[in-house]
Amino acid sequence: MEFDLQDQPEILRQVAGYALQGWDLVRSWAQSPEAWSQFALLLLAWLIALFATKRARPPLQNLLTPEPGNEGLFARARLFVRQFLPLLLPLLAYILTGIGESVVRSIFDSGAVIAFGKRIFLFIAVRAMVRDIIADSFFKLMGKYVLLPMAGLYALDLLAPVAQKLDETVLPLGNLSFSLLDLVRFVLIGGIVFWLGRWSNDQSASLIRKQDDMRPATRQLAEKAAEIAIFGLAFLVFMNIMGIPLTSLAVLTGAIGVGLGFGLQKIASNFISGVILLLEGQATVGDYVELDGGEAGTIVKMTARAAILETFDGRWIVVPNEDFIITRVVNYSDSGSANRYEAAFSVSYDTDINLVPGIIETAVRKLPFVLSEPDTPDCELRGFGDSGVDFAVEFWVEGIDDGQNKYTSEVLFAVWNALKEHDIEIPYPHRVVELKGATLTPEKG
Repeated sequence: MEFDLQDQPEILRQVAGYALQGWDLVRSWAQSPEAWSQFALLLLAWLIALFATKRARPPLQNLLTPEPGNEGLFARARLFVRQFLPLLLPLLAYILTGIGESVVRSIFDSGAVIAFGKRIFLFIAVRAMVRDIIADSFFKLMGKYVLLPMAGLYALDLLAPVAQKLDETVLPLGNLSFSLLDLVRFVLIGGIVFWLGRWSNDQSASLIRKQDDMRPATRQLAEKAAEIAIFGLAFLVFMNIMGIPLTSLAVLTGAIGVGLGFGLQKIASNFISGVILLLEGQATVGDYVELDGGEAGTIVKMTARAAILETFDGRWIVVPNEDFIITRVVNYSDSGSANRYEAAFSVSYDTDINLVPGIIETAVRKLPFVLSEPDTPDCELRGFGDSGVDFAVEFWVEGIDDGQNKYTSEVLFAVWNALKEHDIEIPYPHRVVELKGATLTPEKG
């Protein structure tokens, strides 16, 4: 049964044609003394590179390894260069093969075999870089599915035909049309540009956070401004590289304007509210706030759209920035400010209440977390209850009385111990029961 390629799809016929060309090339190399001499030069270049790498890598490893604890700029530069040591063997073989190729071409006027070997060495270098050097998840993905296949096609001398085929395959999209090669270029360049933008944003944010002399709100505002500037610049660079004129985005910007007026109104409102919060500094990272709806927690992060509150039980509450502007917000503290609390208690009516304030204020003042500024502990008479006389002691502490801090609980322990020490009774409810119309019958003995 004969296999007729003419009845097969176009792509299958092209693949078969490339396979036949490769087979003819291999047969011609197997029968050519020039090809065998080039194979010998390839093997020699690899052995020399292998020997040189084994001799040079240990001293280079020691030279590029900084002393323990050294985290200076020069030490980081040495570590950066050290991670490329896995490329030493294939790149050295590539360089030696390039020298051998120039010699072979000057003697035989042909160097196809050694040129193929040089491309193979380059493919090995790319594979080592993707496998052993690239650590970032995005670049590792790009290297595995874009860079490595391109290097393989280049090694087989098929990169140009494949690129031409992708360029000839046009995809229509309404009034627009683009080739598959443009799509690949768009994804590749866009990914790299915006990854660099994200990396630059992370570096700038880290640098801004280290500025301890800046107010927290100012640091947050600087971070947001840097983020907008970096990604705006990345977008302009990407459009320029792709050759897309900004005037062609006029229709798109008009559509975005309409969207902001309708569907994106809340997003725009929250973004502007976030900028106002950062400018005014009424609420910033580290503040403990309580919203009008009852949500309360410490602000751990402020984004362009919302603030994230962390409650003392570990939950995160995402609050739109707009809520901080249009509703009532109680800001208990910025980080490190003092707050006043009170602990209520009662004493028996048999107590000399004139002695209670001095006893309680002295006991509470001894607690290590109680502040003397802006005021010392103050015990006040609050009223006369059903079971006893009601008092409350007010005290100032630094921080919030919740979560890790249990100030009121410790104050109440101190109040209890002080009252017990002075034989002052803490009352409990008493009830008098009256029985009307009941006849008591004496028990018979």
